[in-house]
Amino acid sequence: MGIWQSLSSPPEYTQLAQKTGFTCEQIGVLHKRFKQLSHNEDTLRREHFNAIHDLAWNPIRAQIIEAFFDRRNLIPPGEGSMEEIYLEEFVVVMSHFKPPSLNMTDEERDSVRREKLRFLFNMHDTDNDGTITLQEYRHVVEELLSRSGQISKETAESIADAAMLEFYSSFSQEPDEFYEGITFEHFLKLLNSFEIEAKMNVRFLNMNASAVCY
Repeated sequence: MGIWQSLSSPPEYTQLAQKTGFTCEQIGVLHKRFKQLSHNEDTLRREHFNAIHDLAWNPIRAQIIEAFFDRRNLIPPGEGSMEEIYLEEFVVVMSHFKPPSLNMTDEERDSVRREKLRFLFNMHDTDNDGTITLQEYRHVVEELLSRSGQISKETAESIADAAMLEFYSSFSQEPDEFYEGITFEHFLKLLNSFEIEAKMNVRFLNMNASAVCY
């Protein structure tokens, strides 16, 4: 981005850059995408996301869409869900997919990893009770497996139940303890070796990070 383009960045971009860590150039790309999805309206609604062709066959499409309307994913996080979102909410949610900076400290990288995993956890904790229950987990597995057409829904349920019980045996301290579901701390341990930083990012945002806002 040239200096004149930087100088002409809207004030809103500067505020969003400070909140999310995006550059003005990246926010400009997201703003164009926002206008494209909303058909130049001021807000995005669920039906706009439902019209995205690339999401049509995604087995967790509902969770992905709902993530944009979940106040837990905002800065600072809130409670409940929204019926429509403005550019700010859209950019904030997209910041969870921001590629990690190469010059991050270990502490900053751990923080980014935790934030990304919290976002992922929220997607599956659909009732916002702080745990991913067997029912919620089963639903995800069913969607991922049964939609492939290779196994039945009943088999998908059995796989989900077996996986949850195996997970429970890894973290439960008491043999007869009733297991209510996966907590966020358990979720962190479960995905300890998963490179969420590398996998949970958006390629088109990986552009020149030298552009600044004025």
